Amino acid sequence: MTDLLVIAGREIRERRRDPLLLVLIAFLALASIVSVVVAAAAFRTELDAYTAYVSQLLASGSSTPPAAPRLFPMQLLRGAVEYVEVLGALFAIVVGYGSVAAERRRGTLDLVLSRPIGRFSLGLGKLLGLSAVWGIVVISLAVVETIALATVGGASIGLYELRGIALATVVLWLYLVFWSAVAIGITALARRPSTGLIVAVAVWLVVVLILPQIGDTMDPDNQVPGGLFAALQIQRTDELSVMAHFAGFDGVRNAIEVSSIEKHTERLAFAFLGIKDQYNQQPLSAVWADMWPYALTLVAATALVTVGAALTTTRRTLQRRDS
Repeated sequence: MTDLLVIAGREIRERRRDPLLLVLIAFLALASIVSVVVAAAAFRTELDAYTAYVSQLLASGSSTPPAAPRLFPMQLLRGAVEYVEVLGALFAIVVGYGSVAAERRRGTLDLVLSRPIGRFSLGLGKLLGLSAVWGIVVISLAVVETIALATVGGASIGLYELRGIALATVVLWLYLVFWSAVAIGITALARRPSTGLIVAVAVWLVVVLILPQIGDTMDPDNQVPGGLFAALQIQRTDELSVMAHFAGFDGVRNAIEVSSIEKHTERLAFAFLGIKDQYNQQPLSAVWADMWPYALTLVAATALVTVGAALTTTRRTLQRRDS
């Protein structure tokens, strides 16, 4: 346990000296603030258009104006979550790759492995240190997003909002740890570190960009801004009746989507934040009843790649690959 903590502390110190971490926090924080500003401005524009439309109706003698558009402030965080899912995962891969590649590049790998450390201490220690780093990153982003919601978004932050942000932060933390573990394992297995980075990025492309895009493209409701059924003014019960005739197709589409860990992360974060309307302002028990399979899969996947990172960073594996 001591050697594990020593390696973790060393990894944290390495990342603290690495300007990439500060760049990552600054970039994601700026992107989150911009996404909140843009979403808030878009909603205000929609609200102004609605107000003008209602004024015209009243001037024409109509007494039944349409329902006003509603936007709960937590929904302004949609863009912030998506930035972490895509760009945060890429940063996690680069940092995970660098934690192994730097040892080889500096020639310190043999020195570290010559010490009496546990068989799995190197990989687990590095991942423990990176887990702490990602904890700092997501907590920093959560603070920035909360401030942005309270100022730009005009939200009243209470226990419900803080709980949603905290749960989404845990989900995104697990997601970043997952990708760092993937990068560590692949880089340790590769004969050359650059090959490990290429393979890890290729996995990222398939899991984060290609599979979710295929699933989204196959969903007919995503082909119209705001949703096809909403544009056609079809009620939720009627929508379910229509989709029941395409259950097989929708099952294949959903299977493609959920084969990506990015979709599990997105659905969990969106549900906890109330970005999806059906979970907005709902008690945690109701959200958890639908979301627990996604949470279980995310935790299991993170645990699995963590074990993989530990198994591929043993003394025997690294010295054989490095020779």
